[in-house]
Amino acid sequence: MKVSLNGETKEIPADLNLEQLLAHFDLPSQRVAIELNKEVIRHADWPSIKIGDSDVIEVIHFVGGG
Repeated sequence: MKVSLNGETKEIPADLNLEQLLAHFDLPSQRVAIELNKEVIRHADWPSIKIGDSDVIEVIHFVGGG
């Protein structure tokens, strides 16, 4: 299955949820937000949201500063 992840086409296994997607690509699950098809998904919903073919996913990392 192909998706767009942060602007790049990626091949992923079928039936991944958003939480599993982060683990699949060794991305952190803390201090990030996930946008799926231009909709921000609450962290609590990540395990229940399955990824579909051709979905557009953006993983946004929060960076502290001062």
